[in-house]
Amino acid sequence: MARPIKETPILFGEDARRFEQRMKEVRKETPEERERRLADYALFMEMLERGERTRKKSV
Repeated sequence: MARPIKETPILFGEDARRFEQRMKEVRKETPEERERRLADYALFMEMLERGERTRKKSV
């Protein structure tokens, strides 16, 4: 049986200010980093697809 989900903690003071500041910052990504991220994603999706095909064959 599933356990209940705990409440999300609320940030106050300096922690809240730092969190809000970090959320406002736009993260820059170099073309090389983007290419690597997309290649990793494609690899993951291929592995997932192969796993699904294998699972369907064995069932």
